[in-house]
Formats: sequence, structure tokens, C-alpha cells
Amino acid sequence: MKLLFDHNLSPTLVRRLADLFSDSNHVFHLGLHEADDLVVWKHARANGFAIVTKDSDFSDRSLLLGHPPKVIRLHLGNCTTDAMETLLRNHLNLVVEFERDAARSCLHLPSASWHR
Repeated sequence: MKLLFDHNLSPTLVRRLADLFSDSNHVFHLGLHEADDLVVWKHARANGFAIVTKDSDFSDRSLLLGHPPKVIRLHLGNCTTDAMETLLRNHLNLVVEFERDAARSCLHLPSASWHR
């Protein structure tokens, strides 16, 4: 799965998670860090990315429009890049299942303290 990390996540996640998610990228590296969400959405769809974000904007859009692109929403407050990396690594099996599930548009990855 190719991930496109939103502007609210560290660009270093691309390198740090390359062993699991090769060919991933960050909006900053693509010159999209100041782009409208719709531009990022269209880029992700056209290039086979799943969008990873902490904001509800993309997950809300996925409810309205479906996929592609798929959206992975990280439910973390202010935290370190280590915490974000750990969350994605610890939930790799959920991410893989999500990628294979043709019906699902959005995956919510909760922190340990987040409750539905």
C-alpha cells in the first residue's frame, strides 16, 4: 500500500516506514502541502495512494465520495513522530486488511486512550 501523508504528519514518516510502505510520499515532498484538500484527494486517487491524516476532513470526504483514495485516520492528539510510527506499525495487520477490503473507504486507527 502506498501512503500519502498529510501536512499534519511528519515528512520523516516516509523514510521511517519505507520498510512497510514503499513508494509512499508526503504532501510536502510533492509540493502539495499548501494545496486544497480536493487537489490532494485527486492526486492520491490518480496515483494510487491512501491518504494518512489526523484531520477529519479526508475521512468525512471518504464518507461522501467513497474511494479511491482510501483514508487512514490517526486518532492521536499532539504527539511525537515515534508515536505515529508505532501506531502504524502496531496496526499493520489492520492496514493490510483495510487495503484488501473493497467495501471500506476509511480506517480509523485509535490511540490506546481513544474510545469510540
